This record gives sequence, structure tokens and C-alpha cells, in this order.
Amino acid sequence: MTDQKDIEKLEASARRIRAHILTQINAAGSGHPGGSMSCVEILTALFAHRAAAGATWFGRNARDHVILSKGHAAPALYATFAEVGMIPEAELLTLRQLGSRLQGHPDRTRLPEVEMSTGSLGQGLSVSLGIALALKLRNEPFYSYAVLGDGEINSGQIWEAIAYAGTNKVDRLVAILDANGIQNDGRIEEVLELRPYAPKLEAFGWAVREFDGQNMAEVVDAVDWASSDAPGNKPRFLIAHTTKGAGVSFMSDRADWHSHTISDEQLKAGLKEVMG
Repeated sequence: MTDQKDIEKLEASARRIRAHILTQINAAGSGHPGGSMSCVEILTALFAHRAAAGATWFGRNARDHVILSKGHAAPALYATFAEVGMIPEAELLTLRQLGSRLQGHPDRTRLPEVEMSTGSLGQGLSVSLGIALALKLRNEPFYSYAVLGDGEINSGQIWEAIAYAGTNKVDRLVAILDANGIQNDGRIEEVLELRPYAPKLEAFGWAVREFDGQNMAEVVDAVDWASSDAPGNKPRFLIAHTTKGAGVSFMSDRADWHSHTISDEQLKAGLKEVMG
């Protein structure tokens, strides 16, 4: 159980990350605020809590690995990088600008701190699986995390990776689902309903845990559980129940904020809500 004071520090980090997301997209004039805001607590728990990442973290060989497979949430990833000191905070305002390292989707060729270039959905879990296999073969005490969107798991190689990891007991693999219930074309139930997720994943041999993805204490507890021996020799799947646009009332749980610019007035109102 993580100390309450540490949880409060992580919550403060999450508020700053949300403010950075809003500011970046306002400056860029475009972006994906909804899915960026829903995964803030997940990325905060991974980078600021589990990895305790800093300026030199990515350059080390001995460390965890994190892939943001839902690459359209790049503003959340960049803001988290800045929060933990991996990139300069001032660089956030270059989002989507010509020549910037911070492209609309994470680009490893421009920003090496990005574990994998993503944006074409449905591929991140397969790469995370490969990393987890390498960690297991080398008997290294680290984990490979993939952050997925619930719309994303309709596509790509997701279920091939799920079947392989479960069959081969790849226990260094942790998939985290940002289950905000909305994708680009509408609500999950209107596009392709796969819920309930847990019985399907358990049938494939995964250890599964569900929790409130906007509750920092619950997110941290779930990440700690998945990063331990407690689930046994199974890959781990965390289902984080989140809200699209979490933290800002006018974009909360609304499909039209999947891809949307943020006006100066909306930025002012949003910052007031997320920072209090």
C-alpha cells in the first residue's frame, strides 16, 4: 500500500500533466484531448511511481519498458515526460509544429525517449510482448507495459498477442486498457462491443484486475500488483475504467472531443478546472 502523501504527490503531478495537455493542444491548434485526458493517471503511475523515471532513466539498460500503443494520446505522453524531467517543459509548446520532436503521434526517429513509434493502432502489444519475452529469457526483474485504448483492441494484432502471451505464460507483460468507452467513430457499443473483457482475457490465460482508472490510489495499487509475483506465472491485464476528457466538464464523456482543438476561452476554463 502506497503512503497517502505519495498518492497526493502523484495526484498533483496528474493535475500538472492535464494542464500541459490542454496548453499543448491550444498552442498546436489541433490534437486529441479526450483520450489524452483519460490516461493521465495510468501514465503518472507508470512513469512517476513505478519507474521513478528521470532525465537519465531512458538511457539505462536495466529498467522497465513502456509503450503508449494508443499513439493519438501523444500529448499525455509528452506532458508526462516533461513532468518527470525526461524532456524540457518548454518543448511541449512545439507540439505538431514543423520540425518539432513532438509530432502528433509518438515518433521514435525524432524523440528517442519514445519506446516505439505508434499511431497505427493495434501494434503496441505485440512489441511489448517481444520485449517481455526478452526480459523473461534474460531473467531480468523488469516489466514490459503496453497502454491500450478500448477502441484500439478491435484492431491489429491485439488478440494474436493476447493468445500467444497467455499460452506461453509471458509473466513480464502488463497490458493496461484505458477503457473510456468511446473511440473515434462513437461509443464502443455502437462500433464493436467486446465487453465484458475479463472473462475473455482469463480464458486466454491472463491474470486480470479491474479498477477506477481516474482514482490514483487504485491505479497505483493495480500497477504494483501487476508488477509483482502475486498474479503468478501469467501475463497481466489491467482494465482501467476511465472517462474520455477526464478532468474537464465540457469535454468529459463526449465523443466529439476525441480529436478537437482547444480555444483560448476553453483553455482558460479547462485550466481552472484541472488546477483548481
